[in-house]
Amino acid sequence: MTTDGLETRFAAACATAWEAGLLARRCFLERPRSQLPDFKGHQDFLTATDAEVEELIRARLHELFPNDAFFGEEGGGSFESDVWVVDPIDGTANFARGIPHFAISIAFVRDGRTEIGVVYDVMQNEVYTALRGRGARLNGEPIRVSGLSQIRQATVEAGWSSRLAHDPYIAVVENLKAAGANVRRAGSGTLGLAYVADGRIDAYCELHINSWDVLAALLIIEEAGGWTNNFLAKDGLRKGNPVLACTPELADLLIAATGIAKEP
Repeated sequence: MTTDGLETRFAAACATAWEAGLLARRCFLERPRSQLPDFKGHQDFLTATDAEVEELIRARLHELFPNDAFFGEEGGGSFESDVWVVDPIDGTANFARGIPHFAISIAFVRDGRTEIGVVYDVMQNEVYTALRGRGARLNGEPIRVSGLSQIRQATVEAGWSSRLAHDPYIAVVENLKAAGANVRRAGSGTLGLAYVADGRIDAYCELHINSWDVLAALLIIEEAGGWTNNFLAKDGLRKGNPVLACTPELADLLIAATGIAKEP
């Protein structure tokens, strides 16, 4: 155990993500395919499983670390110097539509810096992990970003949010296509970022996204040798920010194409 408890927290985050994933997987497989999804806003999906998974994660972490703060997408919470930031199901629209592409994201932030990141791709049984300074791993094996430098060979995932108007997103996609990139969208920002970390894709961008969707995966990308913008600038923890993550070689080209600055 380290004096600051980060290794203990890392082990707890991994175990908790695994247990929460079992619950999410069971709920996904047992959910009637004819059941219509619920909405909490325009194209903003909600399922009962989101709340169940978040409560399980909250309970496990509170039991082990009662003095840590907790903030979850569904139940909220508070942001203190030591805080767990959790998205119980990122890709809820996919989950609600019966598409097996969603993930659990658990990040631990200390004094404004993400120290632990765990992303569990539930249906693929793939867990991405990072403890700051120790590298990034997928199912225990080291991973690295692709290292691609040619944008005409790059695959970029461009996320979308109803929090902003359509036109800026359309402009980003047009700029990326004009630069020669292959552009995709799969419906989970957390997994899109995780795929950057292990080289499945070369970049992820979105003009506004919340901290619970990205913090775990951004640390994993950094530990995998990738480049990320300073997401936590200007209170990104509470208010969200644009996000851009990619191979270091593509950073300047993608900053120009997306308009996402190094610091928001």
